[in-house]
Amino acid sequence: MQNREVFQNSKRFIDAYNDIDYALKTRYGMNRSMGFSDLIRKTVSMNYVVRKYEDDLIDYGRLRNAIVHNNNEEFVIAEPHDSVVENIEHIKKLLTTPPKVIDTVANKRVVITSADKSMREVIKLMASVNYSNIPVYKGNELIGVANGQKILTSLGQFLITGGKGDVFLDNVQIEDMLSSLATDYYCVKKIDCTIEEALNEFNKNRKLLAILITKKGTNHERPSGIMTTANIVEAQNILENY
Repeated sequence: MQNREVFQNSKRFIDAYNDIDYALKTRYGMNRSMGFSDLIRKTVSMNYVVRKYEDDLIDYGRLRNAIVHNNNEEFVIAEPHDSVVENIEHIKKLLTTPPKVIDTVANKRVVITSADKSMREVIKLMASVNYSNIPVYKGNELIGVANGQKILTSLGQFLITGGKGDVFLDNVQIEDMLSSLATDYYCVKKIDCTIEEALNEFNKNRKLLAILITKKGTNHERPSGIMTTANIVEAQNILENY
């Protein structure tokens, strides 16, 4: 029997490795017998953290097999370096207890507007609160997000076709503009949405401008917070230092 006190790094490493293996298989419904390297390759497109640390995790899978004798985790034949243990424990923390958007980068002061507001009213509201993305509700239903760049583009197209600026500003309602847009530039996520999940949404959809956070993740709730592309670097930094 080995003295486990002598092999503290290997114990910490194996514990973190097993926690990562269990967390990913449970979260994504993978077969419990799947090898660690295959697990990482399967989940790399689903998880921002796995994608970021893919090479490290593949190396740690090989390292685990190298230090464990005959697949017996009670008998190890090597001791990982401190930096390796600290890194795999950092990755484990990100995957098992990830920070939530609503607790970190989400702006909890969400300004909303109603579908019947004129373009002039919406633009003035954006200028007064200095927000580029304002959720638009028709009654209790979210119908889109007023985005400054999309409003500018719509105004330009209106003018190109011979329309008058005042007509666009006063006679066009924000609902009219949103009805002509695709809805893939925003999405709605539940209150427990993690930073990793949010970053993965931005990575999957390059057109995505904003993520609205609601209690149940539906379009029939008022938002508790909002994350935009302006928050991406901050979110990445939080994960880096978490």
